[in-house]
Amino acid sequence: MGLFGRDKARMVTAEEALPGRSMPLAVPEDHFVNGHRIRPPFPERLHTAVVGMGCFWGAERVFWQTPGVWSTAVGYAGGFTENPTYEEVCSGLTGHTEAVLVVFDPADVGYESLLKVFWEGHDPTQGMRQGNDRGTQYRSAVYWTDDEQRALAESSAAAYGDALRQARHGPVTTEIAPLGTFYWAEDYHQQYLAKVPNGYCGIGGTGVSCQVGTGVAGD
Repeated sequence: MGLFGRDKARMVTAEEALPGRSMPLAVPEDHFVNGHRIRPPFPERLHTAVVGMGCFWGAERVFWQTPGVWSTAVGYAGGFTENPTYEEVCSGLTGHTEAVLVVFDPADVGYESLLKVFWEGHDPTQGMRQGNDRGTQYRSAVYWTDDEQRALAESSAAAYGDALRQARHGPVTTEIAPLGTFYWAEDYHQQYLAKVPNGYCGIGGTGVSCQVGTGVAGD
């Protein structure tokens, strides 16, 4: 299957997807900004969340700046290709979207609060793009890890969808699905905007407030 002339807004099938590789990409152990681990094992008190909201450089910065977030990493999720490279993901032939792993302390910030950051930090109505970034790798997504995360993601999507409609935006196109495998992206993508402060950041919200996430999660 050729890379050129293909509609990158069309989701690839499992049969069409690139095979990838069994060996994970080389990734640093520690966060460039705060020194915490970006790969397991994490302290037992911590929880994780995985979201996609367009180019992962800016999305990751939004979360590492969020109080209560212990660590972050960028990677690829939601697709078929094992241990994909950035170039493979950008081809549209992996099924993955650019994603952010958020490691957080639920005693300090609840999952609902992270969803508020997610919804307000990008435009979840744009389908297979985010601003000028076009392709399935830029789709909006929430990948839940348990039933509680699933319920909160779905209820917040419905509530924010109502608010967007009242503000004359289109319907929410965010993919809400169980997390399969999160594949860490290459070293140079991790905390990119801390390493390159004037680097590209293509994310931006709608300006519509999301009325969820005012407290912290329960024990």
